[in-house]
Amino acid sequence: MRALVTGGAGFIGSNLCWELAARGWDVVALDDFSVGTFKNLQGFPGDVIAADVGDVAYWGPRAGKVDAVFHEAAITDTTVTDQRLMMRVNVEAFRDLLAWAAKAKVKKVVYATSAGTYGDLPVPHREDATPKPLNVYAFSKAIMENVAAEAKGVKAVGLRYFNVFGPREAHKDEAASMIWQLALQMRDGRRPRVFEFGEQYRDFIYVKDVVEANLKAFAKAAPGVYNACTGRKTDFNGVIAALNDALGTGLSPEYIKNPYSFYQNETLGDPAKALKSFGFSAQWTAERAIRDYIGAAKAAVGA
Repeated sequence: MRALVTGGAGFIGSNLCWELAARGWDVVALDDFSVGTFKNLQGFPGDVIAADVGDVAYWGPRAGKVDAVFHEAAITDTTVTDQRLMMRVNVEAFRDLLAWAAKAKVKKVVYATSAGTYGDLPVPHREDATPKPLNVYAFSKAIMENVAAEAKGVKAVGLRYFNVFGPREAHKDEAASMIWQLALQMRDGRRPRVFEFGEQYRDFIYVKDVVEANLKAFAKAAPGVYNACTGRKTDFNGVIAALNDALGTGLSPEYIKNPYSFYQNETLGDPAKALKSFGFSAQWTAERAIRDYIGAAKAAVGA
């Protein structure tokens, strides 16, 4: 089997590349390296094409015949406010990718969408809810889902990622997960800063589970949109406790005022549809995943 992974040098994309290769796939990583880093693919046994995902005429012939496309390339920084840029990169390039996949007779395209499409709708978030995006990033993902639903000649499966964290995200700097941001503060001996009083919660999902969701979706999912979530709540106080355990620290939270009126206090997905459709159920609790993640980070720097 041969796969094209767009955004292959990025966070989730590189994790997909490595796992696919480990399972015997022939893998081509596509990345323009605007955000992704070669460091995520050091030692990678597959091919790497340096190109913008929207430049199909350039990379299409180089990618050749593929069975699967895992589409992770996108502007994922929610602070980007250039609406035209966001829509061009996230939506129009995706539209071109789907047209190429149809002509190339790709078996299935599994693409990244986002729990951000739910906005501030009541939890738990279910796929049959009408999207209510609160920023242009989430809006672009909602439109991607519409484009995929109307695409002809290709099966497209969208995974609405919840709060993903794990190895190979450090290059994202301030856009990396809150778990990584807190870990960096605590590693440096600083008290972790969270909004009062740390009771806000997230549906944190480990990147290893997200990779598994992608592989199972390719194997079994019918076209459509599915949550990639755990269905479990983890508040920031719980994250800090797990990080203290993993880092061997004993730092108490520093609670600060929340200046944002639009801040999401809670995210929680309903995993039922993904479980029923293609047998995906997240295997990592946030606490166990944090121990695994921090352990891997320590090993990488020889700590």
